Amino acid sequence: MQESTANQVAANATSSFTEHLQRDRPELLPFNRSLQGGASAAAPLQVPHATTIVAMSYGGGVLMAGDRRATMGNVIASRHIEKVFPADHFSVLGIAGTAGIAIDLTRLFQVELEHYEKIEGTQLSLEGKANRLGAMIRGNLPLALQGLAVVPLFAGFDTSAGVGRLFSYDVTGGRYEEHEHHTVGSGSVFARGALKKLWRPNLSAAEALSVAVESLYDAADDDSATGGPDTVRQLWPVVYTVDRTGARRVPEAELATASRAVIESRTIAGREA
Repeated sequence: MQESTANQVAANATSSFTEHLQRDRPELLPFNRSLQGGASAAAPLQVPHATTIVAMSYGGGVLMAGDRRATMGNVIASRHIEKVFPADHFSVLGIAGTAGIAIDLTRLFQVELEHYEKIEGTQLSLEGKANRLGAMIRGNLPLALQGLAVVPLFAGFDTSAGVGRLFSYDVTGGRYEEHEHHTVGSGSVFARGALKKLWRPNLSAAEALSVAVESLYDAADDDSATGGPDTVRQLWPVVYTVDRTGARRVPEAELATASRAVIESRTIAGREA
């Protein structure tokens, strides 16, 4: 009897927390929740959406930044939302799309990586983390087809290769490794244009921070769903860097200095024009 029980426990053991929930409590997964009344093309659900995320490589790692605005139709739903999160010690995740599902997906992904480490006794490789995130996004496809899409950016430091790497996704869970830089969200086109002009190989971390803030500033200038640095409310983007020492959230003081420098340079340029 004891041997049978032990075999059953072993059979049920999995290094994937998501698979465990899918098998035993599928209703707890963010993409398995039913929508009361459903969502139709004629009457889409009005829910907050997170917008612009930018990410880039720099000399020694990767940087990811997100603005602080969430919108619901033509209304600003929040000026304080955070869209960039540490996934684990060596990776970060930026969210764009339906805010509530994206945040739940982020929390699930964090638990997924922690669960794997506890079960296997080692961290999942960066490639493995990127693949697992793609599978989670694929699980959300039915809701994405109803207009509740989640499209994140994932970045981390590959401890085996000794380099920072960046991954983008589509709504089907398709995973694509990006080089140099990438953007997602409603202001991504404008932010990407700025990155093409400002990014260069082997930026320092401080230079990459300045480039990220400037690209978000450009996005906010042309996209109403993207919030720029707010000197009145003291609201700055959320920015993380990841290098061989791990993920680090850039302090508010550094963000304020970088943001004010960008605003001042634009003000001077406007006066001289």
